[in-house]
Amino acid sequence: MRDLALLPAEPQPVFEALRSALSGSGPAIMPIALAPPAASPAASPAAPSVGPVAATPRVPVRTALVVETSGSTGGPKRVALSTEALLASAAASDSTMGGAGQWLLALPVHYIAGLNVLVRSITSGTVPVMMGPGRFDPLAFADAAARLEASLRYTSLVPAQLGTLLDTPEALPALRRFDRILVGGQSTPAPLLERARAAGLNLTRTYGSSETAGGCVYDGIPIGNTAVRIVDGQVELCGSVLADGYLDADFEPDEARTMTAFVADGAERWYRTNDAGMLDAGRLSITGRLDDVIISGGLKVSLAAIETVVRAQAGQRDAVVVAVPSERWGEVPVLVTTVATDLASLRGIVVAALGRAAAPEAVRVVEELPMLSSGKPDRRAIAKLAAETSR
Repeated sequence: MRDLALLPAEPQPVFEALRSALSGSGPAIMPIALAPPAASPAASPAAPSVGPVAATPRVPVRTALVVETSGSTGGPKRVALSTEALLASAAASDSTMGGAGQWLLALPVHYIAGLNVLVRSITSGTVPVMMGPGRFDPLAFADAAARLEASLRYTSLVPAQLGTLLDTPEALPALRRFDRILVGGQSTPAPLLERARAAGLNLTRTYGSSETAGGCVYDGIPIGNTAVRIVDGQVELCGSVLADGYLDADFEPDEARTMTAFVADGAERWYRTNDAGMLDAGRLSITGRLDDVIISGGLKVSLAAIETVVRAQAGQRDAVVVAVPSERWGEVPVLVTTVATDLASLRGIVVAALGRAAAPEAVRVVEELPMLSSGKPDRRAIAKLAAETSR
């Protein structure tokens, strides 16, 4: 067993502790999300944190990093990642992007994409430029980008950050300084990708999760020795980047949960993502979550498919579609957005694309969407909000 250090997710201390964890000279680490400032109610809510710990926790000896994920639809999970998986992820990324470079950290360091920026900085021997925790500021991002000194410059963003930067004219020169911008964490709307590429940005969409040490599929193509297959419509991933499994509340191996998500097939071990997808000539497309399909009026409806159509409409880049109980239909899709839109017109667009059962039952306009600290929409909180306003 190996000692585990629980650290507040401050970038510089986590960077130094992660370096020691990867080299084996220090304990494994688990960064804990920082609580948002009391004076800033609009700040992203913190991810679940650990309860009281009576003694120094210990984890399996292979574990270098534990990432606690809140998930957008499920309960919290503690993912145990080995040094080997983290280094494999960094090597695959560097090889795909054209070499090791200097990174700008713009994501929280209790989030796997933020931690990957630190891992890649460690393996490349470069010092990352770090933005502090708290609400994302596009002008602070531009200032940070100006401090990058290496010949190859990278950053990793979630779609909401990219959209904010594109909406800030002063930030565009900073964005163009990057040799590659990774965008992941959630589906990136097609109009946002088009805007970014029209602005001359070298953008790469990433797909992965904490269970795969972060992004392991770039623009639909597996990187490193990652392999992809589709089993009964579900995306499964295999390769050196896979986590060892899950830990329970006492940091002991959670065998039941691990066996459900990770399966052996001969000499290979596969991670069941719970994402629906398709392979076309080796290129992966994600079509939604297996758990986001609802039955409305006896018909299957994909909330992700509706969301894709809605987000292509003006002003609806960050809109979220959730299911709300219905006495007549069982469940119905409801659009939650910060920008008002005409329901009748929107229903017509969705019906033309996906059929009548997919038409949103209502539009709920909110001042701000509940978000996870990872930058993803908090779908459980949004669904609860939509259900409450439907009564």
